[in-house]
Amino acid sequence: MQHRIVKPSKLLNKSGELIQKGYALSPILRYYRKDVARKFRLKEWDYYLIYNEDYAVALTVGYSINWLLLSASFIDFKNIYEKTKSLVRFVSKKRFKMPQSSVVGDIFYQDQEVMVDFNIIDGSRSLLMKIKNFDDGRDFMASFVLSNKMEDSMNIATPFPNDKRAFYYNRKIIGMQASGMVRFKGKSYEFSSLNSYGILDWGRGVWPYKTTWYWAAGQGTVWGNKIGFNLGYGFGDTSAATENMLFFNGKASKLNHIKFHIPKNDRNQYEYMQPWIITSSDHRFEMKFEPIIDRNAHLNAIILSTHQHQVFGKFTGSAILDDGTIIYLKDFLGFAERVENRW
Repeated sequence: MQHRIVKPSKLLNKSGELIQKGYALSPILRYYRKDVARKFRLKEWDYYLIYNEDYAVALTVGYSINWLLLSASFIDFKNIYEKTKSLVRFVSKKRFKMPQSSVVGDIFYQDQEVMVDFNIIDGSRSLLMKIKNFDDGRDFMASFVLSNKMEDSMNIATPFPNDKRAFYYNRKIIGMQASGMVRFKGKSYEFSSLNSYGILDWGRGVWPYKTTWYWAAGQGTVWGNKIGFNLGYGFGDTSAATENMLFFNGKASKLNHIKFHIPKNDRNQYEYMQPWIITSSDHRFEMKFEPIIDRNAHLNAIILSTHQHQVFGKFTGSAILDDGTIIYLKDFLGFAERVENRW
């Protein structure tokens, strides 16, 4: 069963419990930090991924228990190369706060090594991140504008079993038009709005210290139609709804449960660079995923760690919209990931 939330409300009641559980097509649930029961376990992040057929850039800001995580990645699909740098800072709540909304609110932080400035102006998102000594002593700079003309987005309020005051509130916008540039290793890389797209992963929640999640997304244009999808699972009670959706010209179609079939070797270890199969329980998403590059990132800090395998590659197969229309994709660029976190 997929429960769609259509009535606006606060996200949490006075006890810090979810008022409504399920999914919505717009961010109609209002998140307030003061309502969170276990603020010492609160995790908040904004993650952006911008890519075209040649390059990708990922920008992350995460905050938990006064620890600020800032991360940037540059991925070169043509030369099969990627570079990620992550920085952790101890920052007081008086000096830094994440926005309480995915619709309005800015992010700014600066020190001698890094600067981030994310703004939302008239619905468009302006992103600027600079990191000194990003690679071989050279600096990194990314500057983008994302224009959101998509009618629907994925919004989900997920509870956790055996803990009424734990929750996961997530919004993902798939298929924003992107334009901008990146300066990396002394070169400038231009991203045109004609063939570049952006994803927002906006999350706020209280959940277990150790988690593992699976996430995949793709975005692009096929025969003049804007196509996108968001797939994910791994933690929380998804009996009310999953986050799995297809997007066709900005309109969402809801999918049931998804499974990533990641190949393993004879030692039971994942072989991330071998072809995956991704299927849905309702047989409306059946894809083969051919990896191009594994953005294999590891960070170990005092109380934070992340082990990420974000694999970029191409999807080939079929997806079925709510009205029965079958969408065939061939070599459709996107990513699929498995991530273990401790934070």
